[in-house]
Amino acid sequence: MKDEMPEPVRAAVERARAAGFVYSCEPAVGRLLATLAAGVREGGRVLEIGTGAGVGLGWLVSGLLPRTDATVTTIERDPGRAGLGGDWPSFVDFRTGDALELLPGLGTYDLVFADAEAGKQMGLELTIAALNPRGVLVVDDMVPAPGTVWDAEFAGRQEAVRRTLLGHERLVAVDLPGHGSGIILATAQSA
Repeated sequence: MKDEMPEPVRAAVERARAAGFVYSCEPAVGRLLATLAAGVREGGRVLEIGTGAGVGLGWLVSGLLPRTDATVTTIERDPGRAGLGGDWPSFVDFRTGDALELLPGLGTYDLVFADAEAGKQMGLELTIAALNPRGVLVVDDMVPAPGTVWDAEFAGRQEAVRRTLLGHERLVAVDLPGHGSGIILATAQSA
C-alpha cells in the first residue's frame, strides 16, 4: 500500500525511537523529499545536511530506489548519531563533522535538504552555493511545532532564513508554511 512507510524509513524510525531521538523528519516532509529524489537526474547528486537518526535520509533513499546511479552525501556533526547505524545502500556517503567546514569541498548537488542549523541559520550562502543550476533546495522546520513557541532570538534567525531564501537573486522560492513543519522550497536559476 502506498501510504505505508518505505522500508528505509521504517527502519530509521525504529532506530530513532529506540535511541530516544525525537527530532526526525516528519512524514509530510519525507514524502516531499522522496518525490523530489525520484526526479533527480541520472547520475545526480543529493545532499542532506543534518543526518540525525536517518529518517530524512530514509525518505531520500526510498525516492531513489531501485535505481542506484545517484549518490547521496549526508552530513552529521555528532558521529554517535549519524544515521544510528543501519544498513544503508552503497550510494550513501556519510560525512561526520561541521557542515560549514565540509560544504566548500563537497561540490554541487541536484537536491539539497538543509535540516540543521549549520547550513540553514548559519552558512546559508554555502548551502545555496552547493546547488547545481536547476538544483532544488528544501528547508524545513520553518514554523514552530504545534504547542511550541520559539524564543525571540530563534524566531529572528528563522525569519532571516525565510527572507534570504525568498529574496535571493539566484533562487525561485516558495514558502509552504502549511506543509509538515513548514517548508521553503527553492530552485537555483544559475551558477
